[in-house]
Amino acid sequence: MNKTKTDLLVIGAGSGGLSVAAGAVQMGAKVVLLEDHKMGGDCLNYGCVPSKALIAAGKQAHALRNGAKFGVADVMPKVDYAAAKDHVNNVIATIAPVDSEERFEGLGVTVIRERGRFTGENTVQAGDNEITARRIVIATGSSPFVPPIPGLEHVPYLTNESLWNLRELPEHLLIVGGGPIGIEMAQAHLRLGSKVTVIEGMKAMGKDDPELAAIVLDRMREEGMVIEEDALAEEISGKAGDITVKAKDGRVFKGTHLLMAVGRAANVNDMDLEKAGVAYSRSGIEVDASMKTSNKKIYAIGDVAGQLQFTHVAGYHAGVVIRSILFGLPSKAKQGHLPWATYTDPELAQVGLTEAQAREEHGDKAEVYRFPFHENDRAIAEGKTTGLIKVMVVKGRPVGASIAGASAGELIGVWALALANNLKMSQIAGMVAPYPTLGEVNKRAAGAYFSPRLFESDMVKAVVGFVQKFIP
Repeated sequence: MNKTKTDLLVIGAGSGGLSVAAGAVQMGAKVVLLEDHKMGGDCLNYGCVPSKALIAAGKQAHALRNGAKFGVADVMPKVDYAAAKDHVNNVIATIAPVDSEERFEGLGVTVIRERGRFTGENTVQAGDNEITARRIVIATGSSPFVPPIPGLEHVPYLTNESLWNLRELPEHLLIVGGGPIGIEMAQAHLRLGSKVTVIEGMKAMGKDDPELAAIVLDRMREEGMVIEEDALAEEISGKAGDITVKAKDGRVFKGTHLLMAVGRAANVNDMDLEKAGVAYSRSGIEVDASMKTSNKKIYAIGDVAGQLQFTHVAGYHAGVVIRSILFGLPSKAKQGHLPWATYTDPELAQVGLTEAQAREEHGDKAEVYRFPFHENDRAIAEGKTTGLIKVMVVKGRPVGASIAGASAGELIGVWALALANNLKMSQIAGMVAPYPTLGEVNKRAAGAYFSPRLFESDMVKAVVGFVQKFIP
């Protein structure tokens, strides 16, 4: 048994764990990193990176079919699904060195490719290694959640992990789950040539503002996607190439392939967390605002902490715990300023409170200001006029922003900055955006807040009239 003592043990080499390990070792801490699967975790290998690469392939095919409005003849693209997957693999391979074992060993991290199990409050066994650490960070992420639907165990199905092994384009893809993963993959496959049916037990994109989610879903239906809501899957049957999903209300859906995309489950099993005194549940490890577990020497970050399940959130958590672990300074994680985006076309993005949440939390003090994409000159020029931004304001400060439209994931950054720094609407309105850019929608939304105060105010008009009398 190889026994090692270290300042910091990081369990999991996904985005959060890698950020902690890299930051800590470069600031002088002795770091051990455990990973028993792929370096880079879900994001690099199965999630963010491959999905965006496949979405890009779908966008290219869609553009070829829809060039006539720009004076470019529509053509029917010849889609090579296997080649599209090669593109996905090339993207992963290009990014992978940044997350590689070699890079982290080069930084000074001791990388052990074994699964870790706790044997005590600050001790973990990984293969033939016993690691004792002053502080431990659990960053084991999450995995696809597959519900126990009767018959599913006898039917071949895909998850966001196994999907990337598929080399032949599905003729008709059934997707159980209308959240971000399901909807993104639905549109990508639709544009690459599959028939697609999304089967959602409640409302598709149900965690987003319903008005803006409807903009995205309506576009998808226009493109030919079938989206069935309030269709709780009750039974699944069939075989490869002939699969049937029966909903609780009697609706029946048939397809050739099945993708299960109903959510994620925190990776908390098989670590013997009980031996370390770490409390957890099915939703993840219990943490306080400092990301500390019930064992104050152990932290949990990212998906496994049971909060927002996004790569950038794991990276944010990494910064919070590094401050605490390395410098002994108080550091707490907040959620109100953390944005998220769904990379459909048009995109859907959110930060802070939705309109409904703002009205519930702040009542009549909450004001909502809107600006449509069809009034943005860049959007008009590029034919990307489907979209809307809504900004929720309380006492002159934004408390939330919702965007559906082209590049919404980029545009939401301004509002994430505003919420993170408690900025006023006047500071957003004071920004000068280059013309013509989609970024002007942010400034125009801020302008919508001031317009009635300036142009519809009798007091302002009276003051201007008075001043004009005395200006030579």
